[in-house]
Amino acid sequence: MSGAAPRDEAHMARALELARRGLWTTDPNPRVGCVIASGDRVIAEGWHERAGGPHAEAVALAAAGTAARGATAYVTLEPCCHHGRTPPCADALVDAGVARVVHAMRDPNPLVAGGGIARLAAAGITVDGGLLEREARELNPGFISRMTRGRPWVTVKLAASLDGGTALPGGESRWITGAAAREDVQRLRARSSAVMTGSGTVLADDPRLDVRLPGAARQPLRVVLDSRLRTPPRARILAPPGQALIVCTEEVPARADALRAAGAEIATVASASGGVDLGAALALLAARQVNELLVECGAGLAGALLSAGLADELLIYIAPTLLGRGARPLADIEAPVSMAERLEFSIVERQDVGDDLLLRLRPRS
Repeated sequence: MSGAAPRDEAHMARALELARRGLWTTDPNPRVGCVIASGDRVIAEGWHERAGGPHAEAVALAAAGTAARGATAYVTLEPCCHHGRTPPCADALVDAGVARVVHAMRDPNPLVAGGGIARLAAAGITVDGGLLEREARELNPGFISRMTRGRPWVTVKLAASLDGGTALPGGESRWITGAAAREDVQRLRARSSAVMTGSGTVLADDPRLDVRLPGAARQPLRVVLDSRLRTPPRARILAPPGQALIVCTEEVPARADALRAAGAEIATVASASGGVDLGAALALLAARQVNELLVECGAGLAGALLSAGLADELLIYIAPTLLGRGARPLADIEAPVSMAERLEFSIVERQDVGDDLLLRLRPRS
């Protein structure tokens, strides 16, 4: 939307701010905010809080009442036009008599995909789109990925020293980074649909990978890629709260029974190179409505995801320390034949987290 009026940008920026309130609660639905305004005056606001609850437009329209007639609705995502657990928001906007709808981005859901815009336009409502679209897309990378690529948005989280080590030669890794970085990871888990690791990490570190923030609204699904079902039934990742899913290539009955008795769910996918087919595992998670997948793993799984082109971004917490010769690397990947074939990344965010540096990187290709 080129040439947008300053008031339009201000109202949409506020709608995005409202949408962010749902970062930890809307899953598997997208985070959406809505502002209803007349000129510079804000009439009502709303945001989608959780799946099954009213959508952002419905909340704002309820607050606006009859004052919505003739007003403009600013929505961070194209209003829906299908019946799900709630009625279509496009119909609600038409019935409320709004004169104009401004949306940040089209809904990638095939059940909508322009249908909401068409419904509004057919009712004589002026529709403008693409305002602050980049910001809106950054708010829902997982939802967009699941709808358009059939797999979650994959974030690989790593902690490393200045010289790229993730653990001492013997495997000791607690703690490379400080308390502030570890608390930041808790927030990452809280917004993720699922947290995934490999069986090697489970055997070596026995992690919990749960959310331990006060008042956490929900627990992400905890996923272990374990082709041979080596995960011990007493592993902490299987313990409450939350659910655990073990993805294998072939069930071993005795092991599977013991893991199910410990509370785990087991799913079987195709094998690749002697392990779990990563693409098949991601498709399985998408079918379970996993939007954002946080991967906390060792060098093997990190390298496999990078080599397969399945890591959408890296989050690296860099500690101001050195681990020295023989330290375990960030990712186990084949060395390129030439510098021209190296994996390259763009730094999209950098910030200090306590004494550590956080880099968010995305593959340039």
